[in-house]
Amino acid sequence: MPVYKVTVAMGDILKGGTNNSISITLVGSRGERCRTTINYWFLPGTEKDMTMRCEQDLGRIVLIRLHKWRLFLEDAWVCRDIRVMGPDGTLYRFPCYQWLEGVTTAEVQEGSGKKLVDDELEILKQHRQHELKAQQEAYQWKSFIEVWPRCLNVGSILELDSNVQFSCVRATNFTGVLIFQGAFHLLAGFLLRPTFWKSLDEMRSIFSWTQGREIGGCLVRLPPPPR
Repeated sequence: MPVYKVTVAMGDILKGGTNNSISITLVGSRGERCRTTINYWFLPGTEKDMTMRCEQDLGRIVLIRLHKWRLFLEDAWVCRDIRVMGPDGTLYRFPCYQWLEGVTTAEVQEGSGKKLVDDELEILKQHRQHELKAQQEAYQWKSFIEVWPRCLNVGSILELDSNVQFSCVRATNFTGVLIFQGAFHLLAGFLLRPTFWKSLDEMRSIFSWTQGREIGGCLVRLPPPPR
């Protein structure tokens, strides 16, 4: 009975773990292994090892399916990659690097770089077509106003998939920098200024304490016109 050793690696991202049910299906060139539950309580940055026994040799592993199912409350999960060791010692790598939310199934193709013409199996061709269709449905343009350039067809960034949004770490970092800079400019007297700026040099003083940032630094100062 062929034995496959599977290692699932979680992303080292804040709140990237989950307590939802995660299962996996191996898809090979000669068949596929039925859905098998991995475990519960996935912690960020950790790995889960499991052994899958199959009734027949699946051949070359070309695709895996990750199934996420919530028990009670939703708990999103980020997967880094999956590694599968075949009965003959061949190691297959499946880079994932994406969030899984809700009750969903994600298909991940084997990580070897290939072109469309290299996909001989029909299941791989269907996988590419499904992936392309999903991308076309997720990212569409809309006309905001007549002279406005292309605008993404969403009402808010919260409608976007989590994989294209900023992570909570980056969002927190940006928010902290924004609050710090706003407080600094307020205390320095630049915010809520009731009068006009006297010169560009005065505006440059806003970022005089911030390294690498300077208003008008890319402008060329022209000599005054002759009188």
